[in-house]
Amino acid sequence: MWHFPVAIPPSLGVWAVFMSVLVTQLGVPIPAAPMLILGGTMAAMGQTSYTNVVFAAVVATLIADSLWFFTGRAYGRRLLNYLVRYSLSLDTTVRVARNTFERYGVPILTIAKFLPGLGLISAPLLGTTAINVGVFLLWDLIGATLWASVWVIGGAALHDQIVQLVLLVRNNGGTIVDAFAAIFVAVLLYRWVRRWQFRRWLAHIRISPDQLDEMMKSAEPPLILDARPRCVREKESHRIAGALPLDLDSPEPIHPDLLQRPIVVYCVCPNEATAKRIIDQLHRKNIRQVRALKGGLDAWEKRGYPVEPLPVDFYTARAHLLEDEADEQAEGEYTVRAQLAE
Repeated sequence: MWHFPVAIPPSLGVWAVFMSVLVTQLGVPIPAAPMLILGGTMAAMGQTSYTNVVFAAVVATLIADSLWFFTGRAYGRRLLNYLVRYSLSLDTTVRVARNTFERYGVPILTIAKFLPGLGLISAPLLGTTAINVGVFLLWDLIGATLWASVWVIGGAALHDQIVQLVLLVRNNGGTIVDAFAAIFVAVLLYRWVRRWQFRRWLAHIRISPDQLDEMMKSAEPPLILDARPRCVREKESHRIAGALPLDLDSPEPIHPDLLQRPIVVYCVCPNEATAKRIIDQLHRKNIRQVRALKGGLDAWEKRGYPVEPLPVDFYTARAHLLEDEADEQAEGEYTVRAQLAE
């Protein structure tokens, strides 16, 4: 086995922190926290300075986040869909991130690095909005400084234990690089196993666009629910024919008469995290027999199936039957009442 030095030379410590944080923030599933903790330990032992370690981490974060921000501004939702689809974290979801930023605003960047699902997606997501670049960089700077400082200070506070761990690794014939490699493999394996397990479960509730098309042509067509956020509907004002809007965050249950039909729900290119959230929220509405459209509306359009413009009253619709539903159901149409709050 090739072995590297037991500890990182002090002259390379800051650069090691910089590169570790940079590749992590660019999306490589390598945790940067261990290197930041080691940097804090080196600073506590006088091998480098706290300022240099934090500065290196902050600069690396700003470089990576700026690249994601401008890439998001250039490629929009296509980039976001790609990130959440291929992310190994089941917590990564555009809907959760979008709702979080809509609720708290850009200052949420101060703690975004600590929140599962927001660390990677926050910069490209904000790039798709009209937020000023200077405002983004200011709050990102504050957040990066806070995030890096917490780990560095933690490493300094635990420097005695970290040193003992390094000595333990050395006495067993390893190096600090071996320890980092073991942490990386363990994290990667854990995320892969979680995703593999969830995909096995998800395969039982997903249907393809071809299957949905066949269902729509059958004697009992399904009830199709559009679970896209309102901001997405406003930009892409079309739907699968006959789809009703669904507010996943609304506590109100769907009318029992609707549950007599097969139910298919779609969003926009949902990955595992989005699909899981949709299914969980539908279960809370007492909807158990539900299928999710694989790939969402994007996959439906990509297969060449038709869509229709959203009706004028689509935003005031609710997947909720009027009292005279029975009469209108005989005509094959469903009307809705009240407002569906997004």
